[in-house]
Amino acid sequence: MPANAELLRAMGELSLESNKLVSVLVDRRGRVITVSVGDASDTPLPPVHGEAETRLYGLRLIHSHLKPGGLSSGDLSKLFLNRLDAVVAVDVGHNARGDVELGEAHFAMIAPPTSEVEDWIIEPAMSMRELESIDMLERIRALEEELSRASSVREVKRSSSERAVLIGLETGEGLLEAESRLEELVELASTAGAVIAYKAMQQKSSPDPRTLVGGGKLQELVSKAYHEDADLLIFDRELSPAQAREIEKATQLKIIDRTQLILDIFAQNARGREAKVQVELAQLNYQLPRLAGRGNALSRLGGGIGTRGPGETKLEIDRRRIRERITVLEKAVQEISQQRSQTRKARTSSSVPVIALVGYTNAGKSTLFNRLAKADALSQNKLFATLRPTTREGWLPGLGEWGAKVLYTDTVGFIRDLPDELVNAFRATLEELHDADLLLHVVDGANPGAPDRVDAVNRIMDELKIEVERVIVINKADLAEPNSLGQLKERYSARAVSAVTGEGLDELKTLLAELLSKPQVHAQEVEPAGYLGTFN
Repeated sequence: MPANAELLRAMGELSLESNKLVSVLVDRRGRVITVSVGDASDTPLPPVHGEAETRLYGLRLIHSHLKPGGLSSGDLSKLFLNRLDAVVAVDVGHNARGDVELGEAHFAMIAPPTSEVEDWIIEPAMSMRELESIDMLERIRALEEELSRASSVREVKRSSSERAVLIGLETGEGLLEAESRLEELVELASTAGAVIAYKAMQQKSSPDPRTLVGGGKLQELVSKAYHEDADLLIFDRELSPAQAREIEKATQLKIIDRTQLILDIFAQNARGREAKVQVELAQLNYQLPRLAGRGNALSRLGGGIGTRGPGETKLEIDRRRIRERITVLEKAVQEISQQRSQTRKARTSSSVPVIALVGYTNAGKSTLFNRLAKADALSQNKLFATLRPTTREGWLPGLGEWGAKVLYTDTVGFIRDLPDELVNAFRATLEELHDADLLLHVVDGANPGAPDRVDAVNRIMDELKIEVERVIVINKADLAEPNSLGQLKERYSARAVSAVTGEGLDELKTLLAELLSKPQVHAQEVEPAGYLGTFN
């Protein structure tokens, strides 16, 4: 039975005496595990044991109702989010003699995974006799069998890729901007290897300090993950360590934020010592404050009375090792920066002009680089395919009477709100841009959000104090919609090219030769009109 009358009468007495709700957790043997004052949302749960996907929690929540009305949304949320065996609520009151009287009982269990309508099954209000007649263990056994079968199907689906639910947040910047960010999150997740099972947008005046999107939206996302066989939630905002822990605790799902997703892509694409060192440094700087978040109360390293002990805790050992590794990596990045500085000095002394290709990730920089320099750098239709700058010689026929040699440098792609960890780790790489004679800002003309991406790249370069003349070129002209392409060309007075077909490349080379033949102009002294971007 879900609950017996004796237990419920005792709970009713406590509720009526205190005028507060009373909740208990009962295990499958009928033993009371905890007693608490408050409704379902106030009831603390012990740690989960066993396989979360193939079993229920192993506990059912029973609480008193001082007023009739059935199960609340909080009751059902607690049931679903924590995979409780069941939730039971019983109305309590006084009879004519002043004794405790048990009224209607309300009972619900999680719906089977095959259900596409509701996340739970709510039985009609019933008497205590009807409640005690329910074979609770048989219902649990049947439901867990269905969970086990659904888990087997999920394992087959997951054999190649993780299935993810994506969530964006709009807090006043405008719905179009928020939707553009969410579409970019789709690109990022796909590049990382995830299958997008569902995506959603939440609009709030300000982020929820505990769960970013609010409890109701979180329940909706868990429901979608449950029905879409997804086990990964990806947020389009950086989560604080406390938010990540709270969301993971509430959903029992794997939680990733935008920064972590970008770091994962960088780690996948890192080739060679330089890129691997910089990516590892960025990851460790991100992970350090997120190890446990227990504060300083448990530290044994502070010194003084009450802090001495037999040694370090595991948490402190992990933190110390990460800090030591960060120190080593920072020295390695400094060495890389010095080596690159020496290489740049050698190039400067040779008087060969340097043209650096910059732009938003996946704008086609590497493909254009290969065309201009007749090189074979890695070129893929994916985000952050290039992490390590590559320099190759090229030839500009219009540079001088007989033409002249130039150096082209392909650089890492930018992205809006570039994580600070990546900016710092890749500063040695981005220093290449300071010593270029010209920056070729490559824009994906086929992307509807091209102007926003141009602004994002310009902001990052301004933050890095890169004061080199910039020229915008619209790439992927063969894929762009003609009207949009025309608007971009007019807006930026830019050349349009296709690195794939070769369209417009001769005109671009002529323009580059003209610019390099002029006396160098300080970027911030140039009028924003023409082919140059706008600077602050």
